[in-house]
Amino acid sequence: MRKPGPAGITIAALLIIGAVIYAASIVWTEILWFRQMSATRVILTQWGAHIGLFVVGFIVATALVYFSMAFVYRHRTSSSRGEASAALRGYQEALEPMRRLAFWGVALFFGFTNGARLATEWQTLLQLLNRSSFGQVDPQFGLDISFFVFVLPALKVLVSFLMTVTGIGLVAAIIVSYLYGTIRLTPRPHASKQSRLQTGMMAACLSLFIGVNYWLGRYELLTSDSGSIHGAMYSDINATLPAHSILAVISGLVALLFVVAAFKGTWRLPVAGVAVTVVAALVLAGAYPALVEQFRVRPNQRSLESPYIQRNIDATLAAYGLQDVDYQTNYDAATTASAGQFDNESLTSQVRLLDPQVITKTVQQLQQSRLYYGFNSGMKVDRYNVGGERRDTVISVRELNLSGLSAEQQTWVNQHTVYTHGYGAVAAYGNQLTSDGLPSYWEQSVPSVGEMGDYEERVYFSPGSPDYSIVGAPEGAEPQELDYPDDTAVGGQVSTTFVGNGGPSVGNVWNKLLYAIKFGSTDLFFSSQTNEASQILYDRDPLQRVAKVAPYLTLEQSAYPAVVDMDGDASTPKRLVWVVDAYTTTNNYPYAQHETLSNATVDSRSTEVGQYVQANKINYMRNSVKAIVDAYDGSVRLFRWDDQDPILRTWEKIYPGSVEPVSAISGDLMSHLRYPEDMFKVQRNLLATYHVTDAAGFYSGGDRWRLAEETSTYGAASSAAASPRVDAMGNPLPAPTALQPPYYLTMQMPGQESAEFSLTSVFVPGGGGEGRREAMAGFLAVDSETGNTPGQVREGYGKLRLLALPSSTTVPGPGQVQNKYDSDEKIATQLNLLNQADSTVIRGNLLTLPVGGGLLYVQPVYVQGTGSASYPVLRSVLTAFGDKVGFAPTLEESLRQLVSDDGNSSPSSGTTNPSTGDTSQSGATSSDANAQLAQAVSDAAQALRDADAAMSKSDWTAYGEAQTRLRDALARAEAAQAALGTSSSAASSSPTPSPSPTTSAQSGTQSGS
Repeated sequence: MRKPGPAGITIAALLIIGAVIYAASIVWTEILWFRQMSATRVILTQWGAHIGLFVVGFIVATALVYFSMAFVYRHRTSSSRGEASAALRGYQEALEPMRRLAFWGVALFFGFTNGARLATEWQTLLQLLNRSSFGQVDPQFGLDISFFVFVLPALKVLVSFLMTVTGIGLVAAIIVSYLYGTIRLTPRPHASKQSRLQTGMMAACLSLFIGVNYWLGRYELLTSDSGSIHGAMYSDINATLPAHSILAVISGLVALLFVVAAFKGTWRLPVAGVAVTVVAALVLAGAYPALVEQFRVRPNQRSLESPYIQRNIDATLAAYGLQDVDYQTNYDAATTASAGQFDNESLTSQVRLLDPQVITKTVQQLQQSRLYYGFNSGMKVDRYNVGGERRDTVISVRELNLSGLSAEQQTWVNQHTVYTHGYGAVAAYGNQLTSDGLPSYWEQSVPSVGEMGDYEERVYFSPGSPDYSIVGAPEGAEPQELDYPDDTAVGGQVSTTFVGNGGPSVGNVWNKLLYAIKFGSTDLFFSSQTNEASQILYDRDPLQRVAKVAPYLTLEQSAYPAVVDMDGDASTPKRLVWVVDAYTTTNNYPYAQHETLSNATVDSRSTEVGQYVQANKINYMRNSVKAIVDAYDGSVRLFRWDDQDPILRTWEKIYPGSVEPVSAISGDLMSHLRYPEDMFKVQRNLLATYHVTDAAGFYSGGDRWRLAEETSTYGAASSAAASPRVDAMGNPLPAPTALQPPYYLTMQMPGQESAEFSLTSVFVPGGGGEGRREAMAGFLAVDSETGNTPGQVREGYGKLRLLALPSSTTVPGPGQVQNKYDSDEKIATQLNLLNQADSTVIRGNLLTLPVGGGLLYVQPVYVQGTGSASYPVLRSVLTAFGDKVGFAPTLEESLRQLVSDDGNSSPSSGTTNPSTGDTSQSGATSSDANAQLAQAVSDAAQALRDADAAMSKSDWTAYGEAQTRLRDALARAEAAQAALGTSSSAASSSPTPSPSPTTSAQSGTQSGS
C-alpha cells in the first residue's frame, strides 16, 4: 500500500487542526460563558450526564447487537446441505470479505441511535438518583408521589431501552442464523443447539421486559390523560389494571417457556404462550375494558365514577396550588349605584387608566430620544414606593435598537463596539395623565430625570440587545462606546467604557479566533478595536440567560424590569434588573388534570407559548424560583421562592448552591416581585371547571364557566383574529376567539382588609352554541403583593379569591358591557366622529373591579392620528355599573354619570361648550344642529392635522393649542348630536340640560386622585 506523501499528510493535519478549532469554537466558548457566569458546574453536569448515558447506551447496544451476530457466526454449521443452503451459499460468499465490517457497522449504527436516545433522558435519570419525597401518597397504591414523578419515568426509560436493544439483537441473531443455515424453515423448521439456546434466552429476556413494562403500566394508569377527566377511572381500576397484572404474569411465564425451549428443543409451548399473550392483550387490555365501560359504567356513570372524579378533583387542586382558594358562592352583586358611591379618592386611585399595550407607541414617540433606542419589550405594570407614597406604575426600558441606525451607520464597528447598550427606564403613573391625555412621567429622559433615585442606567442585557458586542478597555483608555446623546458634549454624545464582568475575554488571539468562528465574523478577529481588557457580551436575552444556567426550569413568557436596591445598602446606586418568574413542572402527578401550556397561556396579548418551556403538557406546576438578571453585567441570581417544592429540592441536589434562599432577597427587591402571570393563567383555566369541588356537581357540569373574550380593539387586533367585525357605527369589534388576558391592578376584594396589588380575571357561563350567555359568572383575583420586608414574603401573598355570581345574575359580563358601549347612540356617534376625523379610536383594556357590593367596569379610550409619527392619546373613559354606562374625558366625571338620578344610563344629553360657556338646549332646530355638527367635525379634523404637524416640528406650544381646539370641537359636536336627539320633543318639553363631561377636560391632570 502506497504511503501518503508530504502534501497528503499536510492536508490531513490541517483538516484535523481545523476540526479541532471548530469544535473548540462550540465547546470551549460554552465553557468560557458558563465560567464567567460562575455556573461551570451546570454545563459540566449536563454534558457529563449526556456523555455518560450515551456511552452506557452505546456500549450496551453495540455489544449486544454485535455479539449476538458474532455468536451465530462462530457457531455456524461446518457444511451446508439441501436446496435452501445452496441458495444461501452465494450470499455467504458475497458477505464474507466484508462480514466483519458489516457486523460492526450494524452494531455501531444501533449503538449510536440507542445511545443518543438514552442521552436525551439525562434529566429523568438524574432526578431518579437525587429524588426528594413529596410527603403525599396516591389514593390507589399508597405510594409516595415521588414514585410517579421521579421513579416511574426513569424505570420506563430503562425498560424501554433494554426492550428495544434486546429486540434488535434478537432480530439480528435470527437473520444471521438464517443466512448461515443454523436456522432453517424448509423442508421443516430446524435450529442448531447453539442457535436454539441463543434465540430462546434472548426471547425469554424480551418477554420478561415486556412483562415488566405491563407491570409498570399499572401505575401509569394514574397519570393517564385519556378522556375528559384524567387519571384512572372505574374501568381503568376494575378492568385495565387487573388486565395489566395478568399480562405481566403471562409474559413472565412465557419467558420461562422460552428458557425451557432453549434447553429442551421444543418450541410449541413458548409459541403457544406468545399466542396466548397476544389474545389476552386483545381481550383483557382491549375488549374487556371496553365492555365494562359500555355496559357497566355508562348506565351507572355518575355513581361509579364519582369516587375517581373526586380523586381527580383533589389531586388537581393540590398539583396546581388551588387547595386554599377563598371561594365565595352566590356573590349577590349590586347593579345599582347610589349617589356618592364612587366619590372617594381610594377607589379612583386604584383604577389604572394607562393600558400598557396601547401606550407603548406613545412612549416610543415621546421618550425614544434617538432612533437607535426603542421600547421593544413594552410597558409593564409595577408599583413603587417613593417618599412614602405608593405609586401604581407602568415602566419600560430604553433598549438598544440597531435597526434604527441609518445605512451609513450600519458598519461592524458601530454595530458591535460603539452602539453597545440601551439607556435608562421610563416610568409613568398608572392612574394619572396630563391634561393632553398623555402619560404623566415620574422618571424620563436621557440621562434619567425624576424620582427613581440614583441607579445604573446602562442596559447591556435586554431582550432586544444585539447578538454580541465587544466592550471593555484598559484603565485610562479613550472610551469607544456611545453612552447617550448630549447636544452640549463634544461630538454631540457622551462615551463610556464597560467596567463590569459581563462576558468572556477576547483579549487574546485564541479566544478571538474561537469567537470569530462562532459568530462567523472575520471583522471580530482582525479588528483593532479589541484589546487585552475586551469582553464579548452575547446570549443577552434575560430569559435565555436564565434558561442556560437553570435548564430544568420553565420560564414565564417575558421578563419585566425593576429598579431596585439589590443588597439593601442605601449608600450604593440601585440596579436596573430583569425579573423572570420560573416554574418547576411535571406531567406525572397521579390523577391531576393535564394542561397544555400552548393553550392555557395564550390570549389576545400572548399569541404563542413561551420559548423556554420544559414540557408543553403538564399536570403539576409551582412558581418555585424568582430569577434576577442584572441589566448592566448580565449576572443571574436564582432565589428559592417555594422551599416546599420537591422537584426544586431534587434539582438543588443535582446543582448544589445554585439557588439562593429567600432570606437573601432585599426588601426593595421583594417589593417588586409579584404573582406570575402564566401560573395564574393555568389556574384560571382550571378554575373555570374546578371551582366545583364536589364529584356529583362536577360530573353534571351544570356550573361550568369559560373565560371572557377580549373586548379591547387593540388586544383583538394583535391576536389571531378571524374575519373582522364592526358595530352599527362601523367601529371595529374584537375577534370572538381572543381570550381576555389577566390584568394587574390595585384593588380590594370582598373580605380583604385593604386594597392590594392583584392579578384578576373574569368568567362567564360555559356552554356553546349561539344562545350562550355572556353575563358575569365569576371573578378571580390573586393577592400579588409581596411586601417589602427583607427575606420575608408578606402574609396573604398568593391568596386566590373567587367570587361566584348566582346563575340568575343580571350583572353583565365584559362582552355585554362592550355591547352596551357599542349600541349606545351617543357613545357610538362620538367615537364615530373621532374615527372619521383622520384618526383611529383604540379601546384599551376593560378592567373589572369589585366596588360597592357590585362590579365596576372601566375602559380607557384612546385616539390616534393617521400620520407615521402619530401615537395614541387618552381622550375619554368608559365606565359601567349594572345597566348604566358613563363616557367622559375623565374617570371622575364618567363615574358620576353612573350615579345620576335622571334615570338615563347614557352620558348626559346637554353639553357645555368649554370655550364659551353656552349650553346647548334640546330645543335647538334640526337644521342648526346639523350645521353645527358638520362644522364641529371639520374643526376637529383640522385640529388633529395641526396637532400632527406641530408634533413633527416639536412645537409643543402649537401642539397644546391644537389640542385645546380639538376638545372644543368635540364638545360642540356632542352638543349638536344631543340637540338632534331631542329636537323632536322640543315643543312638548324643555328639560334642563346637564353639563357636559367635556368641561372637566380643562383640568390640568386626569387622575384618580
